[in-house]
Amino acid sequence: MTHFRNIVLAVCCLVLLATGESQAQSKKKKRAKAAREAAAQVVPVTPTPSEQDKQLGEAMFLDGMKYFMLEDYEEALKYFQKAYTATPSNAALNYKLAETYLLLDKPKDGVPFAQAAIAQEKKNTYYYLLLAQLYSEQKLYNEAAQTYNNLLANVPDSDQYLFNLAELYLSQANYEEALKTYDRIEKKFGPLEQVSMNRQQIYLRQKNVDKAVQEGEKLLAANPTEIRYFLAQAELYNASQKTDKAIEVLQKALRLEPNNPFAYLMLSDLNRQKGNMAESEKQVKKAFASPELDIDTKVRILVDYISQLPNPQLEPVALELVDLTIKSHPKEAKAYAVAGDLQTIVGKKQAARSNYLKAVKLDDSHFKIWQQIVLLDAELSQSDSLVIHSEKALELFPNQAVFWFYNGTGHLIQKNYDKAVKALEYGKRLSAGEQELVAQFNMQLGDGYNSLKNYKKSDEAYEAVLAFDADNEHVLNNYSYFLSLRNENLPKAKELAGRLVSKYPNNPTYLDTYAWVLYKLEDYQGALKYLEQAIAASDDATIVEHYGDVLFKLGQKEEALKQWQKAKQKGDASAFIDRKIKEKKLYE
Repeated sequence: MTHFRNIVLAVCCLVLLATGESQAQSKKKKRAKAAREAAAQVVPVTPTPSEQDKQLGEAMFLDGMKYFMLEDYEEALKYFQKAYTATPSNAALNYKLAETYLLLDKPKDGVPFAQAAIAQEKKNTYYYLLLAQLYSEQKLYNEAAQTYNNLLANVPDSDQYLFNLAELYLSQANYEEALKTYDRIEKKFGPLEQVSMNRQQIYLRQKNVDKAVQEGEKLLAANPTEIRYFLAQAELYNASQKTDKAIEVLQKALRLEPNNPFAYLMLSDLNRQKGNMAESEKQVKKAFASPELDIDTKVRILVDYISQLPNPQLEPVALELVDLTIKSHPKEAKAYAVAGDLQTIVGKKQAARSNYLKAVKLDDSHFKIWQQIVLLDAELSQSDSLVIHSEKALELFPNQAVFWFYNGTGHLIQKNYDKAVKALEYGKRLSAGEQELVAQFNMQLGDGYNSLKNYKKSDEAYEAVLAFDADNEHVLNNYSYFLSLRNENLPKAKELAGRLVSKYPNNPTYLDTYAWVLYKLEDYQGALKYLEQAIAASDDATIVEHYGDVLFKLGQKEEALKQWQKAKQKGDASAFIDRKIKEKKLYE
C-alpha cells in the first residue's frame, strides 16, 4: 500500500507540475501576443536627427548640390543619398533626390521621395509639380492627374494649374475630364479665347461638328473682328456640308479684310464644290494676285494643277496663276521654277526654259532645275545653249554624270568631236554601275569616235550598247549606216538594219538606212524598193539624194538628175550634190 501511495503521489505531483508549466506557457504566450498588439498600434516615429546628423546631412547636401549644378547627376545622387541617411525627413532633400532621379531617367525611383516631400510639406507647389512630372514620364497619367487635383485642393491660389490638368487629360484623350476642367477654368477666370478653341478642337476630335460650330459662334461673338475665327468657322460649316453658310461667313470676313487671300482660296474651293467653275477661277486668281499669300502655299496649289495636266480646261487658268505668282513674288526662285514645270508639261518649252534660267539666276543650287534646262536645250535643238548651260551646271555639280552627257552631246552636235569624246568618257566613268546610263554614253561615244575615224573604239562602243540593249534603235541605225559608208562588214550591217526595219517598217530614216546597205551590197532593186517606201513617207534631202543614186545605178539617169536637183533645193544634201548635178555623174 505504501508503495502504491507513493506512486500515486508521484503521479499527482507530475500532473500538478505539468499543469503548472502549461499555465506558465499560456501566460507567456498571452503576454507576447499583447506586446505584439501594442506594438502594432504604435506608429513608428522617425527619430529626430541629432545635431551631429543635421550637420553631416547639411554638408552632404551642399556637396551634392555642387555636383548637381555641374550636371554630374550620378555623383550628386551619391551625396544626396548620404545626406538622406543622416536626415531622411528633410523635405528639400527628398525633393532633390526625386529631381535627380528624374534627370537620370529613373522616374520610378524618384516617386517615393517626391511623395515624402509632399507628406512633409503639403503646401509646396513645386513638390506636386515634380511628382506629376515623374508620373507623366512613366505614362501614369491617372496618377499625374490626381497629383494636380491634390495640388489644387491643398495649395491656396493654385488655380492656374487647372490648365496643366486640362492638357494632361488631352494628352491621354480623356476628353470628358478635359471638358470638365475647362468648365472649372471658366468659372474661375471667366471666358477665355484659348479655352474655347481647345474645347472646339475636342468636339472635332469627337466628330461632334455641331458642337464645334456652336463653340465657333461663341468665339465670333466674343471676337467679332478676328478674321481667323471667320475662316475657321467657314471650314467647320464646310465640314458639316453647309456650303452656303460657309460662303456667307467668308463674305463677312472679306468685308472686314477685303484682300484676305485665304478667304478667296476657300471661296474658290467652295464654288468649285458647287460646280460654279467660273466663280471658282475668279476667286483663286484674286488669291494668287496677293503677295500676302505665301509662295509655298501658291506652289502647293500649282503642283496640284500640274498633277491634273494635260487638261485643256485647266491649262489657261493654271498658266495665268503662274504668271500671277511671278508677278507677286519676282524675287522667288520657286515662282519661276514652278512656272517652268507647268509650261514644260503644256508644251511651252521656250517659255519654260526662260523661267528655269531666271530661277537659277536667283538660286543656282537646285540640281533638278539645271537638269530641266539642259534637257530643254536638247529638245529645242539649241546645241550652243546646251554646251553653255551644261558647263555652268558642271561648275556646280562636277560629279553629276548627266551634265557630262549633255555637255558631250552638245559638243557632238557642234562637231567638236575631241571635246565631245572627252566629256562623254569622263561621264561614263562617273556612271560605273549604272548600266542604263553607261549605255547612253556608249551610244554617243560610238557616234563621236566614228566622226574621229577611230572606228575600232566606235565599234566597241556600239557593241557594248547592243550587249545591254539588243534592239537599241539609235545604234542599230547608225552602226549599220556607218559600216555601209566604210564598206566594212556589210552582212552585219544588213542584219542590224534589217532587224530595225522589221520592227519599224514605216520609219523613213530606218528604211533609208536599210536601202543604203542594200545599195552597198549592189542589190539596187532591193534598195529601190525600200527607198520608194521611204520617199512616200518623207522628202528628207538625204533620202531623196539616195533615191537618185539608186536610180542612176539602175540606168535611169534623167530621173536620177531630177532627184539630185530636188535634194539640193531642200538643202542638207551631201558634199557631192553639186558635182552630181553639174557632171550628171554619180560620186560617192
